[in-house]
Amino acid sequence: MNAAQHILHALRQHQVDTVFGYPGGCIMPLYDALAMEDSGVRHILCRHEQACALAADGYARASGKPGVCIATSGPGATNLVTGVANAHRDSIPMIVITGQVPSALIGTDAFQETDMLGMTLGIVKHSMLVTDANEMPAVMAEAFHLATTGRPGPVWIDIPKDVLLTEVDVPRTFDAPALMSPQQDIAELMSMLREAERPLLYSGGGIRLANAETAFRALCEAAAMPGVVTLQGIGNPGLNNPDNLGMLGMHGSRAANRAVENCDLLLVIGARLDDRATGKIATFAPKARIIHIDADHAELGKLRPTDLTMTADLHCLLPAITQALREQPLAIEPWRQQCRNWHTTQGFQAAMNQAAEAPITGPAFIRQLAQLAPAGTTVACDVGQHQMWVAQYYEFDHPRRHLTSGGLGTMGFGLPAAIGAQFARPDQPVINITGDGSFMMNVQELATIKRYSLPLKIIIMDNQCLGMVRQQQELFYDNRESEIELNDNPDFLTLARAFDIPALSITSANQMRRGIETILAYDGPMLLHVAIPRLDNVWPIVKPGGSNSDMIEEPKTNTQSRECIA
Repeated sequence: MNAAQHILHALRQHQVDTVFGYPGGCIMPLYDALAMEDSGVRHILCRHEQACALAADGYARASGKPGVCIATSGPGATNLVTGVANAHRDSIPMIVITGQVPSALIGTDAFQETDMLGMTLGIVKHSMLVTDANEMPAVMAEAFHLATTGRPGPVWIDIPKDVLLTEVDVPRTFDAPALMSPQQDIAELMSMLREAERPLLYSGGGIRLANAETAFRALCEAAAMPGVVTLQGIGNPGLNNPDNLGMLGMHGSRAANRAVENCDLLLVIGARLDDRATGKIATFAPKARIIHIDADHAELGKLRPTDLTMTADLHCLLPAITQALREQPLAIEPWRQQCRNWHTTQGFQAAMNQAAEAPITGPAFIRQLAQLAPAGTTVACDVGQHQMWVAQYYEFDHPRRHLTSGGLGTMGFGLPAAIGAQFARPDQPVINITGDGSFMMNVQELATIKRYSLPLKIIIMDNQCLGMVRQQQELFYDNRESEIELNDNPDFLTLARAFDIPALSITSANQMRRGIETILAYDGPMLLHVAIPRLDNVWPIVKPGGSNSDMIEEPKTNTQSRECIA
């Protein structure tokens, strides 16, 4: 077989059954191989290469398997960059395969030549330019190993067109290094836990990446310790953990941030202490000793001095801690009760709309949706106010049900990520919750939904502006609004129907339940347009660069107009 055919063979070997791509000149030999044989690999044609990468990202988040995206050289490859950067920032396992100009033309500024290794150096875990077809078996094996072990991430494989066409004569193999899972010495960790009067558990996306949800929940039960989660850690504790205080940080609850402010020990598991979670790092957890556990040694102590660090396999470490806690439980009941009281009085409270004709508020809509959506629903968000309302008011039973762009904050993520999730979970409901700004970033993917008859539900929360930008301009720039108006949006219902997707619009509180029930019951794709007030904000909020202790709450008397445009 030639190198292109071997790529398909390698994908099958690694149980990859779905890839997302867009063809072009230099990657054409791979598409020819797809056409010539029943490869067992289903290719999904997205309508923009960025969407290919974001769909592969969503597929990986929802399934736990590496996502795969494919593009040609030049503009095809450069269009992947934002999606690959998004995966890198959130540590998503991904294999990126791009064609390159023929070997003899590299460095000559040939048609559609771009140095992708140089361009992507900072957004991949590893990258390779294949110069010998016989390297292809080893390259594919190494790529999957690197993408999925340790701290996961994207691996980029760039292949000249002539190499793709060359037969593999003497395949070179890759021997993956043995992964050690040494016994962890937890004596110091347990000593610190037992000395603490106010310990707090802080978990992030590393729980999901390690597929360690079961072990983590067993630890939570044994510890009976109050806990907070990052944006990527939402769903870690499950639905019924009475000690879960929810999300901390810039748009976290006052209860979660107050617990961090007052704890005397912070046990951080699978989180990197991102600035959106910690606020001003110098004032973060000021009274606490810190234990930091992560798969990536480079994250330990990078932003905040720690008292104990551990690079560990969570499947080994968490059960060991759990067993020790079962043998000698923590004596922290007063602290536990204090945190529960804070959660009751200072957690997220979504006031449901009372007046029938009242405008729809974001929190009320999301809470209603969470109550009506069937078990097992996956929600893919875009970026903006709606993203934070979902994080605050939608309760998830598993972190793989909540797909959101964290580290990069990529507008346009939600729709292609939801498409990827729908292919990962074809028999389960998937909802894309988006804003009118984000939706237009990758609106062309309505064609992908139509092409594959995906039963995806799309909810557009439309305030006819860039809501999060407008909110920060209001609060921190003396209300000087600059380039945030989107009042020239298209008619979203007509737009959806142009792709044979039924659509419905709701404008008032008494229409919420029926609108949600209608799209959830429809057997196929459907779009729900939700008109929300232009001036509604996400509360609470911490000023960028400020301390989490200085949260800004919604004014008691809010005189802002709640009018919205249907």
